[in-house]
Amino acid sequence: MSDVPAHRHPTVQDQVALTEIDLTGELMIAAAAASEDRLSNDRIDELLHVAGVPRRDGSDRGVPDTP
Repeated sequence: MSDVPAHRHPTVQDQVALTEIDLTGELMIAAAAASEDRLSNDRIDELLHVAGVPRRDGSDRGVPDTP
């Protein structure tokens, strides 16, 4: 009858969206706390938990040193 899609139940959570929001928050906090103007690619990779994953350009992200 109606072409308007039904709304999701308010308790349904999109886990991918929640994870992206969480990671974005972590990046914002790290950027605000950083002493330099920009976060290094290595620091961003560390925050996003992607160390060791190849980049799209084919280069390796490497594994950051652990303190």
